[in-house]
Amino acid sequence: MAPISEPPINVKLLLIGNSSVGKSSLLLRFSDEQWLPEDEASATIGVDFRVHKMDVKGKKVKLSIWDTAGQERFRTITSSYYRGAQGIILVYDVSNRETFDALPRWYSELETYVSDSVVKIVVGNKVDKEYSRQVPTQEAQQFAERMGSLFVEASAKTAVGVREAFRNVVERIIDTPELWGNAAGSKGDAAKRGAKAPASNSTGGVMPGNIDLSAQEQSEGGCSC
Repeated sequence: MAPISEPPINVKLLLIGNSSVGKSSLLLRFSDEQWLPEDEASATIGVDFRVHKMDVKGKKVKLSIWDTAGQERFRTITSSYYRGAQGIILVYDVSNRETFDALPRWYSELETYVSDSVVKIVVGNKVDKEYSRQVPTQEAQQFAERMGSLFVEASAKTAVGVREAFRNVVERIIDTPELWGNAAGSKGDAAKRGAKAPASNSTGGVMPGNIDLSAQEQSEGGCSC
């Protein structure tokens, strides 16, 4: 009789950061090994959603990755998606100082929506634009350390650091007991429910009008904390 394989671990990740830092490009490179030139890419409307399976530390992991819109007008929409997240990927553009200076505001938002045990990683994207770099690596790394976060620089265009960023955050999540079992409370259950994507439009993005996660979670007996 063949041994019964263990079901994959469900992990929910959230990509956040200012508009045009390349969150969607990082996700596309990681999940599909593709890259869209900036002049062909369009801003995320509401939230995009992808599922990706990988092996980490000998365990099968099913990632539910939520790519949020960076525009201010979508803030009330995307706040619902913090619920149940075990990992947060904060993205900035190394060639755009403003996107790095905005990170404290994003961390302030995290204090409102997620617990301290949630794993965070700061990703400096677009290192292929080294010639126009505005944020020194050491400065960004020191900032991430002060915020208790992992750090990596990457390029969705060349694929440098992309897989490393996702793998590092997932490994840390697996090694954080507070995010699993009873210690995680309803947030662990919410992460599993997070793998269910709302209706999406033809481009894979979740349309704002279809979002009501709080009602969905309450109907399933979970908390909307």
